[in-house]
Amino acid sequence: MATLSADKRRDIVLGQVNEFPIIITEIIYEGAAVGTVKASGHAQPLTSSDKFVGFAEQKCDNSTGAAAAKNVRVVTKGTAKLSVSGAVITDVGQPVYATDDDTFVFLPTGGVFIGFVKRFVSSGIVEVQFDSINYKNPWAGRLAETLSAGTLTLDIQDSGKVICCTADAVVTTAVYTVISDVVVLNCGAYGIVGINIDPFSGELVQGPDLAGTTDKDLINTKTTANRGDYVRLKGGSAEGAVAVELKGIWATEA
Repeated sequence: MATLSADKRRDIVLGQVNEFPIIITEIIYEGAAVGTVKASGHAQPLTSSDKFVGFAEQKCDNSTGAAAAKNVRVVTKGTAKLSVSGAVITDVGQPVYATDDDTFVFLPTGGVFIGFVKRFVSSGIVEVQFDSINYKNPWAGRLAETLSAGTLTLDIQDSGKVICCTADAVVTTAVYTVISDVVVLNCGAYGIVGINIDPFSGELVQGPDLAGTTDKDLINTKTTANRGDYVRLKGGSAEGAVAVELKGIWATEA
Protein backbone atom coordinates (compact mmCIF):
# COMPACT_ATOMS: atom_id res chain seq x y z
CA MET A 1 0.00 0.00 0.00
CA ALA A 2 1.43 3.37 -1.04
CA THR A 3 0.77 6.44 1.11
CA LEU A 4 1.25 10.06 0.11
CA SER A 5 4.62 11.60 0.82
CA ALA A 6 3.75 14.96 -0.75
CA ASP A 7 0.75 17.16 -1.43
CA LYS A 8 -1.59 15.88 -4.12
CA ARG A 9 -4.14 18.28 -5.51
CA ARG A 10 -7.53 16.70 -6.10
CA ASP A 11 -10.58 18.03 -7.88
CA ILE A 12 -12.96 18.17 -4.92
CA VAL A 13 -16.36 19.85 -5.09
CA LEU A 14 -17.24 21.49 -1.79
CA GLY A 15 -20.79 21.23 -0.47
CA GLN A 16 -23.81 19.39 -1.82
CA VAL A 17 -23.34 20.23 -5.49
CA ASN A 18 -22.80 18.36 -8.72
CA GLU A 19 -22.44 19.03 -12.44
CA PHE A 20 -24.18 17.36 -15.37
CA PRO A 21 -23.65 17.76 -19.12
CA ILE A 22 -26.59 19.61 -20.64
CA ILE A 23 -28.66 18.43 -23.63
CA ILE A 24 -28.33 20.00 -27.07
CA THR A 25 -29.67 23.56 -27.66
CA GLU A 26 -31.22 24.11 -24.24
CA ILE A 27 -31.19 26.73 -21.48
CA ILE A 28 -31.52 25.79 -17.83
CA TYR A 29 -32.28 28.82 -15.68
CA GLU A 30 -31.12 29.48 -12.15
CA GLY A 31 -33.50 27.88 -9.65
CA ALA A 32 -34.94 25.39 -12.12
CA ALA A 33 -35.55 21.82 -11.04
CA VAL A 34 -33.13 19.79 -13.13
CA GLY A 35 -33.66 16.29 -14.45
CA THR A 36 -31.54 13.86 -16.39
CA VAL A 37 -32.75 12.16 -19.56
CA LYS A 38 -32.91 8.43 -18.92
CA ALA A 39 -31.63 7.49 -22.38
CA SER A 40 -28.57 9.76 -22.41
CA GLY A 41 -27.88 11.01 -18.90
CA HIS A 42 -27.85 14.61 -20.13
CA ALA A 43 -29.43 17.30 -17.96
CA GLN A 44 -32.43 19.40 -18.95
CA PRO A 45 -35.20 21.43 -17.31
CA LEU A 46 -37.05 18.68 -15.46
CA THR A 47 -39.87 16.84 -17.22
CA SER A 48 -42.24 14.22 -15.85
CA SER A 49 -40.14 11.39 -17.31
CA ASP A 50 -36.78 12.46 -15.83
CA LYS A 51 -34.85 11.66 -12.69
CA PHE A 52 -34.59 14.70 -10.39
CA VAL A 53 -30.95 15.59 -9.67
CA GLY A 54 -31.25 18.97 -7.93
CA PHE A 55 -31.83 22.68 -8.48
CA ALA A 56 -29.75 24.77 -10.87
CA GLU A 57 -27.26 26.93 -8.98
CA GLN A 58 -26.91 29.33 -11.90
CA LYS A 59 -28.11 29.73 -15.49
CA CYS A 60 -26.58 27.40 -18.07
CA ASP A 61 -27.11 28.62 -21.65
CA ASN A 62 -26.41 25.95 -24.21
CA SER A 63 -28.95 27.31 -26.69
CA THR A 64 -26.49 27.10 -29.60
CA GLY A 65 -24.32 24.24 -28.36
CA ALA A 66 -24.05 20.54 -28.96
CA ALA A 67 -25.02 17.96 -26.36
CA ALA A 68 -22.60 18.06 -23.40
CA ALA A 69 -20.95 21.25 -24.66
CA LYS A 70 -21.56 22.74 -21.21
CA ASN A 71 -22.22 21.46 -17.71
CA VAL A 72 -25.01 22.72 -15.47
CA ARG A 73 -24.12 23.05 -11.79
CA VAL A 74 -26.85 21.88 -9.41
CA VAL A 75 -27.44 21.84 -5.68
CA THR A 76 -28.25 18.22 -4.88
CA LYS A 77 -29.21 18.53 -1.20
CA GLY A 78 -30.79 21.28 0.85
CA THR A 79 -34.03 23.17 1.43
CA ALA A 80 -35.87 25.20 -1.19
CA LYS A 81 -38.81 27.56 -0.76
CA LEU A 82 -41.35 26.45 -3.36
CA SER A 83 -44.87 27.23 -4.46
CA VAL A 84 -46.75 23.95 -4.05
CA SER A 85 -50.34 23.85 -5.22
CA GLY A 86 -52.77 23.59 -2.32
CA ALA A 87 -50.15 23.59 0.46
CA VAL A 88 -51.53 24.21 3.95
CA ILE A 89 -50.05 24.16 7.45
CA THR A 90 -50.90 20.47 8.02
CA ASP A 91 -48.76 19.38 5.05
CA VAL A 92 -45.43 19.29 6.91
CA GLY A 93 -43.79 15.96 6.11
CA GLN A 94 -45.72 15.37 2.89
CA PRO A 95 -43.85 14.24 -0.25
CA VAL A 96 -43.65 16.80 -3.07
CA TYR A 97 -43.56 16.13 -6.82
CA ALA A 98 -42.68 18.25 -9.86
CA THR A 99 -44.42 18.13 -13.24
CA ASP A 100 -41.85 20.47 -14.85
CA ASP A 101 -38.93 22.63 -13.73
CA ASP A 102 -41.13 25.13 -11.84
CA THR A 103 -44.45 23.39 -11.07
CA PHE A 104 -44.73 21.54 -7.77
CA VAL A 105 -47.64 19.46 -6.48
CA PHE A 106 -48.57 16.84 -3.90
CA LEU A 107 -50.06 14.44 -6.42
CA PRO A 108 -47.70 11.60 -7.45
CA THR A 109 -49.62 11.05 -10.68
CA GLY A 110 -47.43 12.23 -13.56
CA GLY A 111 -44.92 13.88 -11.25
CA VAL A 112 -41.28 13.36 -10.30
CA PHE A 113 -40.46 13.04 -6.61
CA ILE A 114 -38.53 16.04 -5.23
CA GLY A 115 -38.50 15.85 -1.44
CA PHE A 116 -40.59 16.46 1.69
CA VAL A 117 -42.23 19.53 3.18
CA LYS A 118 -40.04 20.80 6.01
CA ARG A 119 -41.86 23.99 6.97
CA PHE A 120 -45.06 25.81 6.12
CA VAL A 121 -44.49 29.43 5.12
CA SER A 122 -47.87 30.67 3.92
CA SER A 123 -50.82 29.41 1.89
CA GLY A 124 -49.36 27.56 -1.11
CA ILE A 125 -45.75 28.27 -0.06
CA VAL A 126 -43.58 25.76 1.80
CA GLU A 127 -39.94 24.90 2.35
CA VAL A 128 -39.10 21.54 0.79
CA GLN A 129 -36.15 19.51 1.99
CA PHE A 130 -34.54 17.59 -0.86
CA ASP A 131 -31.72 15.10 -1.32
CA SER A 132 -31.60 13.82 -4.88
CA ILE A 133 -29.29 10.93 -4.00
CA ASN A 134 -30.73 9.56 -0.76
CA TYR A 135 -34.40 10.50 -0.59
CA LYS A 136 -36.81 7.99 -2.11
CA ASN A 137 -40.32 8.40 -3.42
CA PRO A 138 -42.59 6.65 -0.89
CA TRP A 139 -44.67 5.30 -3.79
CA ALA A 140 -41.78 4.25 -6.03
CA GLY A 141 -42.54 1.14 -8.03
CA ARG A 142 -46.29 1.72 -8.07
CA LEU A 143 -48.31 3.13 -10.95
CA ALA A 144 -50.11 6.23 -9.68
CA GLU A 145 -53.66 6.82 -10.88
CA THR A 146 -55.91 9.75 -9.96
CA LEU A 147 -59.50 9.27 -8.80
CA SER A 148 -60.96 12.77 -8.90
CA ALA A 149 -64.62 11.94 -8.26
CA GLY A 150 -67.18 9.19 -8.05
CA THR A 151 -66.44 5.50 -7.70
CA LEU A 152 -63.89 2.96 -8.76
CA THR A 153 -64.33 -0.80 -8.79
CA LEU A 154 -61.00 -2.52 -8.36
CA ASP A 155 -59.95 -5.33 -10.65
CA ILE A 156 -56.80 -7.38 -11.18
CA GLN A 157 -55.27 -4.62 -13.35
CA ASP A 158 -55.29 -2.29 -10.34
CA SER A 159 -52.76 -4.54 -8.61
CA GLY A 160 -49.59 -2.62 -7.80
CA LYS A 161 -51.27 0.78 -8.19
CA VAL A 162 -51.64 3.69 -5.81
CA ILE A 163 -55.09 5.20 -6.31
CA CYS A 164 -54.81 8.92 -5.52
CA CYS A 165 -58.14 10.33 -4.32
CA THR A 166 -58.47 14.10 -4.80
CA ALA A 167 -62.19 14.26 -3.95
CA ASP A 168 -64.69 12.22 -1.95
CA ALA A 169 -64.47 8.70 -3.33
CA VAL A 170 -65.96 5.25 -3.02
CA VAL A 171 -63.60 2.42 -3.92
CA THR A 172 -65.33 -0.94 -4.30
CA THR A 173 -63.22 -4.04 -3.80
CA ALA A 174 -63.38 -7.01 -6.13
CA VAL A 175 -64.01 -10.51 -4.81
CA TYR A 176 -61.21 -11.31 -2.37
CA THR A 177 -59.48 -13.73 -4.75
CA VAL A 178 -58.96 -10.90 -7.26
CA ILE A 179 -57.49 -8.29 -4.91
CA SER A 180 -53.69 -8.44 -5.07
CA ASP A 181 -52.01 -5.33 -3.65
CA VAL A 182 -53.58 -1.89 -4.02
CA VAL A 183 -52.98 1.34 -2.11
CA VAL A 184 -55.81 3.88 -1.82
CA LEU A 185 -54.28 7.24 -0.91
CA ASN A 186 -55.99 10.39 0.38
CA CYS A 187 -54.56 13.37 -1.54
CA GLY A 188 -56.77 16.07 -0.06
CA ALA A 189 -55.86 18.66 2.54
CA TYR A 190 -57.00 18.13 6.14
CA GLY A 191 -60.75 17.52 6.41
CA ILE A 192 -61.41 17.86 2.67
CA VAL A 193 -61.57 14.31 1.25
CA GLY A 194 -63.37 11.28 2.64
CA ILE A 195 -62.78 7.75 1.35
CA ASN A 196 -65.07 4.73 1.59
CA ILE A 197 -63.74 1.24 0.87
CA ASP A 198 -66.87 -0.66 -0.13
CA PRO A 199 -66.47 -4.45 0.17
CA PHE A 200 -67.64 -6.85 -2.53
CA SER A 201 -71.21 -8.03 -1.96
CA GLY A 202 -71.33 -10.50 0.92
CA GLU A 203 -67.78 -9.69 2.03
CA LEU A 204 -66.12 -7.33 4.52
CA VAL A 205 -62.88 -5.41 5.01
CA GLN A 206 -60.70 -6.47 7.93
CA GLY A 207 -57.48 -5.00 9.27
CA PRO A 208 -55.48 -4.13 12.38
CA ASP A 209 -58.02 -4.20 15.24
CA LEU A 210 -60.79 -4.05 12.62
CA ALA A 211 -62.98 -7.14 12.63
CA GLY A 212 -65.08 -5.70 9.80
CA THR A 213 -68.79 -6.13 9.17
CA THR A 214 -70.28 -7.84 6.14
CA ASP A 215 -71.29 -5.31 3.46
CA LYS A 216 -70.14 -2.36 5.59
CA ASP A 217 -67.53 0.13 4.35
CA LEU A 218 -64.11 0.87 5.78
CA ILE A 219 -64.11 4.67 6.07
CA ASN A 220 -61.31 7.24 6.23
CA THR A 221 -63.27 9.67 8.39
CA LYS A 222 -63.51 12.94 6.45
CA THR A 223 -63.47 15.35 9.39
CA THR A 224 -60.09 14.04 10.54
CA ALA A 225 -58.69 12.82 7.21
CA ASN A 226 -55.36 14.26 6.12
CA ARG A 227 -53.29 14.26 2.99
CA GLY A 228 -51.21 11.08 3.05
CA ASP A 229 -53.73 8.87 4.83
CA TYR A 230 -53.93 5.52 3.08
CA VAL A 231 -55.00 1.92 3.18
CA ARG A 232 -53.18 -0.95 1.51
CA LEU A 233 -55.54 -3.71 0.46
CA LYS A 234 -54.74 -7.34 -0.27
CA GLY A 235 -56.67 -10.56 -0.69
CA GLY A 236 -56.03 -13.57 1.47
CA SER A 237 -59.15 -13.95 3.57
CA ALA A 238 -62.20 -15.86 2.38
CA GLU A 239 -64.29 -13.21 4.17
CA GLY A 240 -63.03 -10.36 2.00
CA ALA A 241 -60.22 -7.86 1.46
CA VAL A 242 -57.59 -7.30 4.15
CA ALA A 243 -56.26 -3.86 5.09
CA VAL A 244 -52.64 -4.84 5.73
CA GLU A 245 -51.51 -1.22 6.28
CA LEU A 246 -53.43 1.81 7.55
CA LYS A 247 -52.37 5.41 8.07
CA GLY A 248 -54.79 7.91 9.51
CA ILE A 249 -58.14 7.38 11.19
CA TRP A 250 -60.18 4.55 9.65
CA ALA A 251 -63.33 2.95 11.03
CA THR A 252 -65.93 0.40 9.95
CA GLU A 253 -69.25 1.87 8.85
CA ALA A 254 -71.88 1.78 11.60
